[in-house]
Amino acid sequence: MKYALIENNIVKQISYPFVEGWEEVNENVYAGMIKKADGTFDNTDEVKQQIANKEQELINKENKKASGKQKLKDLGLDDAEINALIG
Repeated sequence: MKYALIENNIVKQISYPFVEGWEEVNENVYAGMIKKADGTFDNTDEVKQQIANKEQELINKENKKASGKQKLKDLGLDDAEINALIG
């Protein structure tokens, strides 16, 4: 079981041992989350933006890798040579 100290609908602190007055929550609830009117929990807009930024960084990295491989192919390298260079 997991318990949360919730103030103004914001999870302030998490505890695994029972604490009097704290609310029992699911394992996927963390400090900083917001308790919505329906009783579910969600990340703040700031955390959602950080997650979206990180996902976009990964997409950009994959796109750059594919672009670089294509440029090497355009220069005449074959797949074996490209993999030997960059894996």
